[in-house]
Amino acid sequence: MITAYVRLEVRRTLRDVGFVISSIGVPVMMYLLFTNLGGQNDPAFKSAAMIGMAAYGALGAALSLGTGVAEDKSTGWLRQLRVTPMSPRQVVVGRALTGSVIVLPAITAVLLAGATVNGVRLDSWQWAVVALTLWAGSLPFTLLGLGNGYRLSSQAAGAVNVACNLGLAVVGGLWFPIDLFPGWLRSLSDYTPTNRFAELGRAVTEGTAPGIATITILVAWAALFGLYAAVSYRRSARTV
Repeated sequence: MITAYVRLEVRRTLRDVGFVISSIGVPVMMYLLFTNLGGQNDPAFKSAAMIGMAAYGALGAALSLGTGVAEDKSTGWLRQLRVTPMSPRQVVVGRALTGSVIVLPAITAVLLAGATVNGVRLDSWQWAVVALTLWAGSLPFTLLGLGNGYRLSSQAAGAVNVACNLGLAVVGGLWFPIDLFPGWLRSLSDYTPTNRFAELGRAVTEGTAPGIATITILVAWAALFGLYAAVSYRRSARTV
């Protein structure tokens, strides 16, 4: 039952032209612009920017899941799901699994642009592990998107998710190196989930393992956003 539901939601999402453009096309375009304007030809910069933009694409894709949930809530689709044999827990799990699938095209597209257009060179195992770690590390943002979707109206969820996307991307250093930030903002960035998310991929490209602090901070954010999603779902269950 969950497998069929996930297939349905994945097809619905990937057929959405707006999703394809914003979550896949825009990160690739931004990556190629940032790394090729002004005569940039530093391999290390192109590799680091590739990780940042792949993380940004995954962030946007994960958050967009919540916008879809809010729209389904407003159109009555969630109410229809309640009369199916699926339990509420299965519906939530199915949505979370959908998020884990739809982030993959965003990650893969930027990595392919890095390899084929910008000539980023990594060992085969590094490409695979970078994709895997970014895929696994996107879970906190899927939970954040779900929480926003279950708690907010469709219009509010869309606006909040865009604000979260841009704010977390900028403060987390996905667009610009945090070395350019003032000291207080650099310190704040170290504790954001997006900064540590990108650090997962950067560590692999540098041939090292992510630090304990990176894993700990990501797990803490995942727990916090997971609690938020659970509370939001319970609240929506009383009104939908």
